[in-house]
Amino acid sequence: MKCSEEVTIVNQLGLHARAATKLAQLCQQFQAKIELVQEDKTADASSVLALLMLASSKGKTLLVCADGEDATQALRAVADLIKNGFDEN
Repeated sequence: MKCSEEVTIVNQLGLHARAATKLAQLCQQFQAKIELVQEDKTADASSVLALLMLASSKGKTLLVCADGEDATQALRAVADLIKNGFDEN
């Protein structure tokens, strides 16, 4: 199953190292392939380095795409983490 949702980075520091690590660790818990798309860049969400290469700052919009058996649950978990500012606030 394939699904996607647009989310906006809300935390002050954006998708920095600690946030990217938290997101990658979350994505690694799912069977689904999860990708983040920002403008013309796409990143494997289970890779910290790939996430950092997006250089996503506060206010940037990301398209979260999930494809696989548990895609719906994966998409919900990832979108919630981003919407909650990576639990930094």
